[in-house]
Amino acid sequence: MKFNPYLAIILAATIGGASGIFIKLIDLPATTITFFRMAVPVIILLGYLHYKGIRLFRGNYRMMMLASVLNAVRMFLFFVGYLYASIGNAVIILFTWPIFGTLFSAIFLKEKVSVRTSILIGLAFLGIVTMYVDTEISFGNEDFIGMAAMLFSAIFFAITAVIFKQKLKVYSRTETIFYQNLVGAVAFLPFVFINTPIPSALQMGAASFYGILIGIVAFMMFFYALKRLKISHYALFTYWEVIAALFFSLLFFGEDITWNMVLGGGLILATGILLRKRTEN
Repeated sequence: MKFNPYLAIILAATIGGASGIFIKLIDLPATTITFFRMAVPVIILLGYLHYKGIRLFRGNYRMMMLASVLNAVRMFLFFVGYLYASIGNAVIILFTWPIFGTLFSAIFLKEKVSVRTSILIGLAFLGIVTMYVDTEISFGNEDFIGMAAMLFSAIFFAITAVIFKQKLKVYSRTETIFYQNLVGAVAFLPFVFINTPIPSALQMGAASFYGILIGIVAFMMFFYALKRLKISHYALFTYWEVIAALFFSLLFFGEDITWNMVLGGGLILATGILLRKRTEN
């Protein structure tokens, strides 16, 4: 059964936009949540791959392991970015990744990126900036460290997207998600015992559900779309995650929605619609 890849991205990005809710409600250190986010998919998919008789570490698994290392580093830098930088600065820097992704896909995958698509990506990024235009911009020591960390996180995310895009021709989505989380699951394991407080049964249950929802369900859809679309098109539609995050913040935490958020969100939606119409013609 065929599934619209653009719809798959929107659904996955909507789930991704709920990450902030889980992080706030679970109320555990970021590194502990990251362990559950990455370890739960690895444990579940390890059992699934064994059941299906799929041999691990087949083919050019070294490249997949490299991508897994980069993804673990990306996650670490992601949390450093949010810990040190203001949320507005961090989000703006994070969503430069589609620009890097488009550049890397053109260089390494030889994907042709039209001028129109490049302009639409620029407009979507302008939408992000507009949404956070009233956020105070600071270049203090901690804020600068956070923004630098988030910039490298965005670059690593773009690199791993290019690697996984290429390897999805050889590996299934299940194998790809397994490799994506493997190194991080091992690397973040010590933090469960180092950090305080020790997770309660309820927190572990909620964090495990988060790991399944984000780590498996969302990325199944993300990789489904990534395999079928150019990275430039795929990247553009991931901007929906920002709009979803704002919606959830309003729904669950009563945060204000300002004029610039509406205008910026409208720009993001408009670029997605324009790109979608072009691909249908």
